[in-house]
Amino acid sequence: MQVHEKLYINGAWVAPKGTDKIEVIDPSTEQVCGVVPAGNGGDVDDAVAAAKAAFATWSQTSAQERSNFIKMLSEKVTENAAKIGELCATELGTPLQTSIGMHGGLGIGVTSSYIDLPFEMEKEEEIGNSIVVKEPIGVCAFITPWNFPLHQILAKLSPALAAGCTVVVKPSSDTPLTAYYLAELLDEIGLPAGVFNLVTGPGRTVGEAMCIHPDVDMVSITGSTEAGVRVAELAAGTVKRVAQELGGKSAMVALEDADMAEVGARAGGGICGNSGQVCAALSRLIVPRSGQAEAVAAAKAAAESVVVGGAFEEGVVMGPVSSRAQQETVTDYIRKGVEEGATLVTGGPEMPEGRNVGFFVKPTVFADVTSDMAIAQEEIFGPVLCVIPYDTEEEAIEIANDSVFGLSGAVFAADPERGKAAARQIRTGQVSVNGGAFNVAAPFGGYKQSGNGRELGPHGIAEFVELKAIQM
Repeated sequence: MQVHEKLYINGAWVAPKGTDKIEVIDPSTEQVCGVVPAGNGGDVDDAVAAAKAAFATWSQTSAQERSNFIKMLSEKVTENAAKIGELCATELGTPLQTSIGMHGGLGIGVTSSYIDLPFEMEKEEEIGNSIVVKEPIGVCAFITPWNFPLHQILAKLSPALAAGCTVVVKPSSDTPLTAYYLAELLDEIGLPAGVFNLVTGPGRTVGEAMCIHPDVDMVSITGSTEAGVRVAELAAGTVKRVAQELGGKSAMVALEDADMAEVGARAGGGICGNSGQVCAALSRLIVPRSGQAEAVAAAKAAAESVVVGGAFEEGVVMGPVSSRAQQETVTDYIRKGVEEGATLVTGGPEMPEGRNVGFFVKPTVFADVTSDMAIAQEEIFGPVLCVIPYDTEEEAIEIANDSVFGLSGAVFAADPERGKAAARQIRTGQVSVNGGAFNVAAPFGGYKQSGNGRELGPHGIAEFVELKAIQM
């Protein structure tokens, strides 16, 4: 068990202002696997003061200096991918080998993609008699979720460092151990004091104190839409910039010429990735009515082939969901789907066979889902796939866009050009065609209630930049 008694502020491990603690629960075993401090507003004040003081010098460093630090961080993440995977497996429940490849691998990909981007800050643009220059926005507060404990911090931290910003991070109370390890790595590379600060604690105290603090220039949150709305409301009082990467209910659209068996298998297995706890999860499979039976059969077979178990058990493909509360949320939605009249193809609200400890959920597939059902509209954030039949391609696009969310999506078609044409009609921040791979250098973010702003790659750094026009 890991016990952390201090916070990381101004380049040092310091005692928190209060004495409250947060217990971290291993979702595979329901045992306490860690303890961290529950910080408060006073800790936030100290962290922000450190970040503000550090900004004066860090913002003036050369692009080469910042690039060197990002490169050192990338090397540290690469060297310690196994340790990162072990931490995520313990506090989140992702199967160990998957965790090393996914959580460690994403960390490597994101940080390495930013090594050369500090030099973007040195580029100037001439418009008539004006010179437009880029400057870092200032002190940034990051509120990050539990489903990708390292990636969601690095996706914000990497561009912030590249731009010349300083940061205060509040990780999720469910998965703070990985954030502590990241702080240790940043300390090892000698990142200047105050550039990175870590304050753990409840969102209602630490998170809200960050949002209203007059010396915080920007807040970036990844979380639920409800949390994003609350952050925007609090930040409005001091007119902060707010970047939000929020919920999703993404659709996988199979056009009539697609291979229904392939699409169904991809959807049934894919929804189990990270136990379905992925904001961009393709949780709605939209198929031609004539092809629903074939797609559903393949989805059922794929879901039933997924081995569910503890993160450190041999051969496990899907671990538990993150917490008891999340388990109850997911199983309540499964019950609601049955009540709404959807056809339960496989899975259900009961614990997987042979499991009575841990926050496990059966991979679940519903067929005959209609767009007006709660399971088709609301983010479940678990291994639950909804198959929705359509009669025309126009109706398929309409169903895909019939959501308050707009984060991700996918299209499958025998004709790639036809697939690309359909992808252009789906109102989401990302769409893959025929299984196009996730790209850490491409912008990631949402339309509608999935958020504002973009993360990753050159477009991600823009969120941390102020533009200044110098008239000559």
